[in-house]
Amino acid sequence: MTAHCFTYGSLMCEDIMSAVCGTACNRHEPATLIGHRRHPVIGQHYPGMVPAAGSTVAGVLYLDLPASAWPRLDAFEGEEYTREAVTVALSDSRSLTAWTYVFKPQYAGRLATGDWDFEHFLRYGKTGFEAAYLGFSAVQGNPDSIV
Repeated sequence: MTAHCFTYGSLMCEDIMSAVCGTACNRHEPATLIGHRRHPVIGQHYPGMVPAAGSTVAGVLYLDLPASAWPRLDAFEGEEYTREAVTVALSDSRSLTAWTYVFKPQYAGRLATGDWDFEHFLRYGKTGFEAAYLGFSAVQGNPDSIV
């Protein structure tokens, strides 16, 4: 299976993605996922993404992540998300298969209406997110290790 990861929220920031993965994640490019929509998670700085016909999500595709990154990403995303294989569109008209994290239907009540705004996150939410998730750099692939 692919080692690419499509991100659409806080992990679009290379510094956060690298800290979570425990390795430099400097091979990335813009990508779009068709048939999904991203919403704010109530009371949080990050979004949840769900299937939605007719919608698209712009994000960042990280290429060729090492096997050691996946347990760390799974632990970071936690129980509200499931990792799924998707096909993303790149700016040069290519398509690639990648993993992404989709919000589980049983937690849909935690999603606010409207779209999550990455630029707003960068201006007003990233510092708070990083402060709230100081333990993300220590993720070892064990969900119990998240502080």
